[in-house]
Amino acid sequence: MIIPRPTALTPHPGEFVIPPALNLSAGKGAERAAGLLTAYLGPDRPRVTYGPRVRLSLGEPDLPRQGYALRIDPGEVVLTAPAEEGLFHGVQTLRQLLPAAALDPRTAPPDVWRWPCATVRDAPRLPWRGVMLDVARHHMPPEFLQEFVDQIALHKFNVLHLHLTDDQGWRIEIEDLPRLTEVGAWRAESMVGPAGSTRFDGTPHGGYYTCRTLRDLVAYAERRGVTIVPEIEMPGHARAALAAYPHLGNDPEVTRPVWSSWGVSEDILGVHDEALEFCRTVLARTAEVFPSRYVHIGGEECPTTQWETSPAARRRAASLGFTDTAQLHGWFLSQMQDTLAEHGRRAICWDEAERNGELPADMTLTAWRDPAHGVRSVRRGHQVIMAPYRPTYFDYAQSARPGEPAGQPDLVTTLEDVYRFDPLAGDVPIADPLDGRRPGVLGTQAQLWTEFAPTPDHVRYLAYPRLCALAEAAWSEGTRDYEEFRDRLAAHIERLRVLGALSARGVMV
Repeated sequence: MIIPRPTALTPHPGEFVIPPALNLSAGKGAERAAGLLTAYLGPDRPRVTYGPRVRLSLGEPDLPRQGYALRIDPGEVVLTAPAEEGLFHGVQTLRQLLPAAALDPRTAPPDVWRWPCATVRDAPRLPWRGVMLDVARHHMPPEFLQEFVDQIALHKFNVLHLHLTDDQGWRIEIEDLPRLTEVGAWRAESMVGPAGSTRFDGTPHGGYYTCRTLRDLVAYAERRGVTIVPEIEMPGHARAALAAYPHLGNDPEVTRPVWSSWGVSEDILGVHDEALEFCRTVLARTAEVFPSRYVHIGGEECPTTQWETSPAARRRAASLGFTDTAQLHGWFLSQMQDTLAEHGRRAICWDEAERNGELPADMTLTAWRDPAHGVRSVRRGHQVIMAPYRPTYFDYAQSARPGEPAGQPDLVTTLEDVYRFDPLAGDVPIADPLDGRRPGVLGTQAQLWTEFAPTPDHVRYLAYPRLCALAEAAWSEGTRDYEEFRDRLAAHIERLRVLGALSARGVMV
């Protein structure tokens, strides 16, 4: 009943009863995974050196880097993996093999601490298995972000992509640029309904994360094998930044507030030196907070009409030999890619920015429009994260039933739609994250945009159980059976309930 389904699981007779005092040993490199397992089994459980043993170690060279091997016998549990990432995944399998009541150690009765005997050999289909959470449209409490990290780790997702800036809010503290959070983190009200609505709620909204809060989140996620990938939108979706520093735009004499509408603002960053230096500073400070190898720089939905009338943009285009100021878009993103490379990082942008082969082949792209665009980008030499909106944008409603909460209009994305999504459709290779020069599909991820999700409870409703289905598409090899998945999901829902991952609205299955 594990989600995502393991590569191979063979049950055996018997069970390993977890004693009140735990004989847990960790080889070199396995200490953090052992610490995580200890926390899941109850932080007050003392460690001893006698009795039935649980042993974690690095080994298993014949498994992929994120794979693991697990053997549960009545007297011993052995978890091995070629790298720490695999040990983290094995710990999550042990967590799911517990009775659901044990997932909250504070309330678990004594008789639930047991694992069924089994042998597991398991490895992921794709190296990047992510969830994007938009905290720019609606700020989410840090405590919820930690809960969410722990829940996606349970499903063997290894990336939380935080959408930190947009037209409607700036959520990351940049100490050199205090007005970004003093001004850019707050808007006067929010639109009610989809983009283009004429209704507003009249309620101020805002908030931001200090560098310390974000570093704490990064450390919390790292202890669970999850990497936090930050996103700083540029050169479009920048209205919050321009509200704080109008001189960064294309009409520095005009001051505009943080945008209170949904959709796409025409106000974008300029391409003059001050705007470029601003972006370089922000990226440098962001890289200091987030050790992730990747930093997302947005790049999508960037109307370039303001550059057409900007003397500075026209001069820049002419100096570069461009015949159209729209060509500055790819140039701008390439400049930021170079900046990140100076800090030892790799840039990601949404694939819409890759219009006519304008971006360097070593730019990683998030393909959000449809799978065909992702396949085309792979053939142009890019590594791609497959995130087509129809199966992976969870801000769309889960059903057309009466009473379904409001979502983005004109589309319903069901649990089955997500489950049947194949990130590798189109005969594309899997990319190697350690070799950015080899094109292919790096992975897939869900998108949780929050125009229609102002609270953590809304996010929970949109996320589950669809995240369970995407976890399987990202992790599990072989033929998939939707009805068999639903059987496993029925048991898994109780795990989510115990963890507090389900919305007060209930769950759509």
